[in-house]
Amino acid sequence: MKFRQATKNDLSQIVAMIADDKLGKTRENFQIPLPTEYLNAFENITADHNQELIVVEAENSEIIGTLQLSFIQYLTYRGGIRAQIEAVRIRKDKRGLGIGKIMFEWAINRAKKRKTHLLQLTTDKKRPQALKFYKELGFEPSHEGMKMHFK
Repeated sequence: MKFRQATKNDLSQIVAMIADDKLGKTRENFQIPLPTEYLNAFENITADHNQELIVVEAENSEIIGTLQLSFIQYLTYRGGIRAQIEAVRIRKDKRGLGIGKIMFEWAINRAKKRKTHLLQLTTDKKRPQALKFYKELGFEPSHEGMKMHFK
C-alpha cells in the first residue's frame, strides 16, 4: 500500500468513501459533479500546512482508503501539538482486510514524526464496532466529547 497526499483528481473518490456508510449517507451530498463546497474545502485543507488529506492506494494504484490528519498547536502541554485524525474510510469492497489497522499505524507514525504529544479522535456513539477497534489499537476513552451543531 502507498500513502500519499490527496490531489484534486482524488476528490470524488474520497467523498464517495465518506458518504458510503449509514451515517455518511445522512450527512454528505455525493454526486457527480461534486458540489462546490467539497472543492472549496479541499482547497482550504491543502493550503494549510497543518492539514494532511491522505489517500491510500493498493498495489494497482486504486484508491482504497482515506484519512485526514490535523495538527493543532496550542499553549497547554508547554506549547504542544496534538494530532487529530478524522474521516478515516476504507472502500466498501476492501473492508475487513486489516487495512484500517495499517492506516492507523501509518497515522500514529506520522503524528510521532511531526513531534505531536498525542493523537486523538472522536467516534460517533452509533459506531460501537469502531470504538472497540480504536481501543484495540491503544486509544483510551479519556474524555467525554461534546458538540454543538449549527444549522
